Amino acid sequence: MNRCRVHWLSDFPEHTAVIEAVPGIGNVGKLVVDGLVSTNESDLIGMILHPDMPPHATLDSQGILKPSHIAINSVNIGDENIICIGSDAQPMTASGQFEVAEKILQIIDNFSGSRLYVLAGLRMPPESQNIHVVCSDVKMRRHLESQGLESMTGQPESGMIGLAGLLVSLAPMYSVDTIGLVAETIGGAIDASAAERLSMFLEEKFGHKVGMSLDRTQSIAANLLDSVGVSKSAIAEITGEHSHGNLYV
Repeated sequence: MNRCRVHWLSDFPEHTAVIEAVPGIGNVGKLVVDGLVSTNESDLIGMILHPDMPPHATLDSQGILKPSHIAINSVNIGDENIICIGSDAQPMTASGQFEVAEKILQIIDNFSGSRLYVLAGLRMPPESQNIHVVCSDVKMRRHLESQGLESMTGQPESGMIGLAGLLVSLAPMYSVDTIGLVAETIGGAIDASAAERLSMFLEEKFGHKVGMSLDRTQSIAANLLDSVGVSKSAIAEITGEHSHGNLYV
């Protein structure tokens, strides 16, 4: 039985796309999602709760204490509305990540006919700045090829782990059209340059007006760096551990 609980705050609105990202290598995808939510008209419409999320409640922008959760935001960008799904953490267990991925796909299958874009990062040398398009079904690959887009068959060479990998690989089982977009990054806590490239690629190749300048991603990165540092130290205090490599991958 799936242990996720979804707390809905409003109805699921009409939209043109769903974009998902959680903390990972370079926090590349998270920078894009956080930037879209924080710099556009947005509404929190739902929260996905799971018992394996870090036991760390935080204050929101209005000073209200909220449990660790996966946020579902409706974001208005010009003449289109986009659903952004993101969080400051992932469940701390493999089973928890699987259940959250399953719940997200069920929500999209039930409420959305739009494509899901899963954003992630891939650690590479500084000179590597590619964006890899990853698919999990032949039909989507052929569609992309008909549009002049190459779906990678050799990268990420080691695959995708965590919530990102589960969402892309499980999507065909829930009839959700899904594309993984993986930006090469130098890694570290924050890579604003890779986030800029990823957002611009999504806009140029798929037509969604989500491109962000480097100045904008750097500003968002500064705020994110503080919040990620607090989250990691708080989790380490709770668990008695000082390294959580899998938590943010």
